[in-house]
Amino acid sequence: MDDGKVNALSPAMLSALNEALDRAAAAGAVVVLTGRSGIFSGGFDLTTLRSGGPGAARMLEQGFLLALRLLEYPAPVVIACNGHAIAMGAFLLLSGDYLIGVDGPFRLMANEVAIGLTMPFAALEICRQRLAPSYFVRVVGLAEAFSPADGVAAGLLDRVVAEADLLPTAATVAAGLARLDRSAHAATKTRARHATVAAVRRGLEMDQKTFADVAAAGRGDEES
Repeated sequence: MDDGKVNALSPAMLSALNEALDRAAAAGAVVVLTGRSGIFSGGFDLTTLRSGGPGAARMLEQGFLLALRLLEYPAPVVIACNGHAIAMGAFLLLSGDYLIGVDGPFRLMANEVAIGLTMPFAALEICRQRLAPSYFVRVVGLAEAFSPADGVAAGLLDRVVAEADLLPTAATVAAGLARLDRSAHAATKTRARHATVAAVRRGLEMDQKTFADVAAAGRGDEES
């Protein structure tokens, strides 16, 4: 991901990521998802989000469907986190299989509560399946920001490396994971994440209903 800024998960970025996953799936490839120097992703595109309406609702849906796609992807998914991972950027991070981060003054956080938003149901389930239980409330309920080094204990990352080593390390890990028996990996991932995937799908349905109710209430206020 590289939009020259904060790798906002705009409709265009989400579409490009899905196209890349289509190519990877067709090739039966292990996936390495990374960003640009200093930033993995800052989350959803705020311009689209603030505009509201169907466009914002669709972007939110597509973001969590992309996370689901990573959770269910039949080959290993390596995340090479280049720096900050905020909000939906953090949820994508947590949807991978092996998470490598860059050491430095970066923030890994779900900042929804800090900016006055209730955490989406789908996001809660993505966090629940990956975070260490003792850190769950600190991440989702207190919007605590973690450095990459501290993020390992929390479950936000598996390991931290120097920036120069990030992509070489990710490539080495991916090459090793490519030697796994692919059928066994896919079947085991399906078993291990069955409950999580079902919970995320239910959460997304509830989030969509909540968004629709809020939109309807807003229209009612305008009409009155």
